[in-house]
Amino acid sequence: MLLALTGVTVIAVGLLAYVNELTKEPIATANMKVLNDALEKVVPEFDNNPVAECDTIFEEKNGKQLVQYIIYPAKSGGQLVGTAVQATSLGFGGEIKALVGFDAAGKIYDYALLAHAETPGLGSKADVWFKKGSRGDIVGMDPGKAPLVVKNDGGQIDAITASTITTRAFLNVVNAAYAAYKGNPDGFTSASQQADTDTNTSATTKVEPTDSISAN
Repeated sequence: MLLALTGVTVIAVGLLAYVNELTKEPIATANMKVLNDALEKVVPEFDNNPVAECDTIFEEKNGKQLVQYIIYPAKSGGQLVGTAVQATSLGFGGEIKALVGFDAAGKIYDYALLAHAETPGLGSKADVWFKKGSRGDIVGMDPGKAPLVVKNDGGQIDAITASTITTRAFLNVVNAAYAAYKGNPDGFTSASQQADTDTNTSATTKVEPTDSISAN
């Protein structure tokens, strides 16, 4: 029985390793396509390769370096026309990861949700709720003049119906992305920021651009 169990375990581990190796490249390719498609939507038209010129800012927690922000410069004819920043925040169902685009003047150009675990039909509406022309429209706003805050907290943004927590989390993502865009990754400016960072101290490290980056 022991030999049989050992044999089954070895075979199972081998199969898992084989499947992981088989799917690793297709998953990376799919993630890169999602990222590139999002970049084309959230910043003005560009002719450079923002992924190859990106900067990554790491956050150190418990001795490990975790990606905190990724900053993608969009250029046209060598001139900066916009910047996209990948940032995350904790929502109602889990982590919300978004790519927030700013124009050359620092105003919000557009955004794209890269990943979230919010309630379908409620918090998941963040994908469109804050788009241009929608009820919570944030396009054209300048977080540098006034941090984006939900109306429930005395701010100017309409919360997603029955999803105030998700709205706060999303606005935290936008404000944090703006702070990173302005070179102040620790300057989390949202007045509705929750106490998820109160018990942790962290250090951030900025690294030079790499040739490629994953959307994970």
